[in-house]
Amino acid sequence: MADKGETLKASYVHLFNETNGATVAAEVTHKLKTKENYFTIGSSHALDSSTLLKTRFSNSGKVGVLCQHEWRPKSTVSLSAEYDPKVAVMGTVTMASYAAVLRPRASSSSSLPHGPRRRAPTTRRAALPSTTTRSPPALTKTRKQQQQPTATRLYSVTPCPLLLAALLPGAEPVRAVFEPFVELVKTFDLPGWLVHWGHPGNMAVVLFAMGGYGTYLGFRIKLSDDPEEKAKAKDLHPKLLAGMFFFFALGATGGVTALLTSDKPIFESPHAVTGIIGLALLTIQSILPTLFEGNPSLRNAHGLLGSGIMTLFLIHAAFGLQLGLSF
Repeated sequence: MADKGETLKASYVHLFNETNGATVAAEVTHKLKTKENYFTIGSSHALDSSTLLKTRFSNSGKVGVLCQHEWRPKSTVSLSAEYDPKVAVMGTVTMASYAAVLRPRASSSSSLPHGPRRRAPTTRRAALPSTTTRSPPALTKTRKQQQQPTATRLYSVTPCPLLLAALLPGAEPVRAVFEPFVELVKTFDLPGWLVHWGHPGNMAVVLFAMGGYGTYLGFRIKLSDDPEEKAKAKDLHPKLLAGMFFFFALGATGGVTALLTSDKPIFESPHAVTGIIGLALLTIQSILPTLFEGNPSLRNAHGLLGSGIMTLFLIHAAFGLQLGLSF
């Protein structure tokens, strides 16, 4: 019971696998006054010992995804996105955020309160010469580090303005640029099914063949203990994902052409918005490897961002299928 007895809630949690923590939960809500029913389904799955993926879906159409990676003890990096059709502007993602919680390494003894120190009694022995004992420099440095207070840093970015900025290039300038090519395509008298489903079919092959296998090679680079396998994966992984980036960018022009050929609006669907965001994130992803040498910790961010991008493109593909079936 909730809301002073006006709401009934029932929930259920089921653990499928204790090894990877695969869990599914469901919650049903019933409003006594309005006789309305709501349900929410969520899942949690550990991709590895330090990466957790959570999803949430409700009958109102709200979808949420959270990916959290612990790159060292008590320090996490999180990527999350949420889509709510009730408050979305032209179907855009209503909330997307990045957060990092960084806690410096510290000894457990540093968190304990230090009581007053007592000077140890000294004894002098006449038979032995007096000696002075000095602590090694490394030990002195360690004691100083332990005396420094620990701190937790929280960095959070919600790029909602960036999502809206993706809509700034209006449809009319793009339509004007593509108009001559669209008129040329119309003269080819291509079959309707080819114009309608040619772009989705090609992009699905690129996503699952090049993107899927490239993502698998990325995980093998991180998890494999075989030096030969790791070397082959390091050689093929960037080539496959560079090819995926190229064909996605080329396919975007094909998607715009297909919509204009069918006299449909562009940049007004979740499919178009997620595609623009995905290409922007792929650009950032392609820059990160050039910074690995100076900052090796970026490898974890690269892997986490890559997993997030693949998740985004799966959502992008679902929106594309919905768009294709709508006309």
